[in-house]
Amino acid sequence: MLPPSSVAQTGPDAKPAARSESALDTLLGRWIRPDGGYVINIRRIDAGGKLDAAYANPHPLPFAKAEATLEGKVVKLFFELRAGGYNGSTYSLTYDPAADVLKGVYFQAVAQQKFDVYFMRAR
Repeated sequence: MLPPSSVAQTGPDAKPAARSESALDTLLGRWIRPDGGYVINIRRIDAGGKLDAAYANPHPLPFAKAEATLEGKVVKLFFELRAGGYNGSTYSLTYDPAADVLKGVYFQAVAQQKFDVYFMRAR
């Protein structure tokens, strides 16, 4: 978990990310949340920022929505889960290029709680 001050929120002025080799291709791959072994696998990113991605807890689940946005030089990601009892739970994450991590907030819809989380790139 991360302290609240280190978590960036997705702003209302977020725009779909234009295809940028340097900004978005670094997101491709497998990301693991160390506090529970949850996995986000980003396979592809289209020109509008839509992600071909899946979630595992450890069983695979599809995302109802998965997208990347670009606010200046900041890459933000949004994932929504509706399958497997997640009932609209979401991840709002920001890519930290210096640490090569995805960090942000997990909203657990069933319990109506928010948690600071991060994902490390699988090596």
